[in-house]
Amino acid sequence: MKKTILFVILDQYADWEAAYITSAITMLGQGNYDIKTVSLKKDYVLSIGGFKVIPDYDIKSIPADYEALILIGGMTWRNESSKQVKTLVEDCHKKGKVLGGICDASTFLGKIGVLNNVNHTSNDLNDLKQWAGSAYKGEAKYIAKQAVSDKNIITANGTAAMEFAKEVLLALNIASEEKIMEWYNFHKLGCYNVSIPKM
Repeated sequence: MKKTILFVILDQYADWEAAYITSAITMLGQGNYDIKTVSLKKDYVLSIGGFKVIPDYDIKSIPADYEALILIGGMTWRNESSKQVKTLVEDCHKKGKVLGGICDASTFLGKIGVLNNVNHTSNDLNDLKQWAGSAYKGEAKYIAKQAVSDKNIITANGTAAMEFAKEVLLALNIASEEKIMEWYNFHKLGCYNVSIPKM
């Protein structure tokens, strides 16, 4: 039976942040995973890049059984409407499932208190503290790194789509670590291992 991985996408979501993960799950997962999208309603969601996606589920109709919940960043996580995702995230966290948030979605995790007891990162610590407010008490566990994985919670900044994808793949055991690292290195470094000239 296939395992379901849920991707939460809100209006003006960052389509490239989902693309690497979903393609890797499809390529490396040997047909064992179903990728499903979730949004606040079943109407189409428009990405930053202009893709229109009809979500598989709205926030009230998601399946009870799923393997992971991945929150894709974008421009509307700070809107009041995003609070509708809170119950879903808390349920995922309570069940110990893999939970990921990249870019402003990581800030959302801080705002609802999920990052207080795990190592994590985000776009910027000061921004995270300011926006998350008193719910965020995890400053001592903040790591200035592209992506951080701890206790099934994966966070990344908005420039770390590849690193985020790698950590999600490892947390889900989509394939062997060797195959995941081969995939990551190929997409990160390209066909030719050319050093970047110094400015």
